Amino acid sequence: MMLPLLLLATQVAALLAQDVVCPCDKPELCKPIQGEKDFEVYVFDVGGKSWKSYDWSMVTTVAMFGPYDPELMCYAHSKGARFVLKGDVPVSEIVHRDNRTAWITEKVQLAKKLFMDGINIDIEQPVEALSREYFALNDLVKETAEAFHKEIPGSQVSFDVAWSPTCIDKRCYDYHAIAAASDLIFVMSYDEQSQIWGECIAKANAPFFKTMSGYAEYMLLDIHPKKMVMGVPWYGYDYPCEKFSERGVCTIPKVPYEGAPCSDAAGRQIPYSTMMKQVNGSLTGSLWDEAQHAPYYNYQASNGDIHQVWYDDPRSISLKAEYVKKLGLRGIGMWNGDLLDYSNNTIAEQQTQAMWEALIPK
Repeated sequence: MMLPLLLLATQVAALLAQDVVCPCDKPELCKPIQGEKDFEVYVFDVGGKSWKSYDWSMVTTVAMFGPYDPELMCYAHSKGARFVLKGDVPVSEIVHRDNRTAWITEKVQLAKKLFMDGINIDIEQPVEALSREYFALNDLVKETAEAFHKEIPGSQVSFDVAWSPTCIDKRCYDYHAIAAASDLIFVMSYDEQSQIWGECIAKANAPFFKTMSGYAEYMLLDIHPKKMVMGVPWYGYDYPCEKFSERGVCTIPKVPYEGAPCSDAAGRQIPYSTMMKQVNGSLTGSLWDEAQHAPYYNYQASNGDIHQVWYDDPRSISLKAEYVKKLGLRGIGMWNGDLLDYSNNTIAEQQTQAMWEALIPK
């Protein structure tokens, strides 16, 4: 979820150099969005024009993870939705207060220049507990929130966290302090096989019970449910099978990660739109794993190898959305909004609509 820092710095410098002129037809659309929605639907946009096909009756916040699009800003504001910056920085660089202040000042100036409504801080870097970086990260979030709230009244500061607070991928953050300082934390309830300690086999990207255990662990840290937005994946993993058992178990190549002998890096991420084009012509069609509450299918590649694909669909996402309601979480969101098929094909339209509708608890 990170752009190369040099490219990002170049884009920021170019945008800051531009004159401040409201790009919207109506000047009031350049004013920051005020107030909170009862239920947050948080969307990451990675560029292009797919946003024109989002279900804007649901969207409350769009995080800009692609190039700045003034048309998107104006449209989001016309629908009452926030449009927020992406914020990332090497943790080693924010240990010194002056560096933090410079970074925060730049982000606030950029947000004001682009008529945006806050920032989504996406770090995702290993941090050792109680290290200098550990405390510096707390300070970064606190100081960022204070600056944005002062300079852009009504702005939103969010922070992306792993599916569990248990040092996933060596991200040993002070999650309680980060949640307390920010307006919300976006829980990335996916990539849950980034460290596989048991059998090296293909599994669900976000198995239901494992996903729910993460929220229980966050709440044990005294993080209020209303601080948390559940993130769900609109993508899956395609795993090549080194062995494929009669029971349909796919043994995957051993690709170590952060000390674990195996990881989801043995597979490749593919968007929901790709899977929907592939599943009906696969060896099995869509299957359902009752233990993980997740769909999957098997197919044979052109070289004869068997692959197993695990993903989330309206059925699995609806189960998680029900849990969002049960726990009283702040809302739900996805990585990312551009992974569906927004073409005019009738079947694609039905599949896309079903994925959006699955986000709202029944």
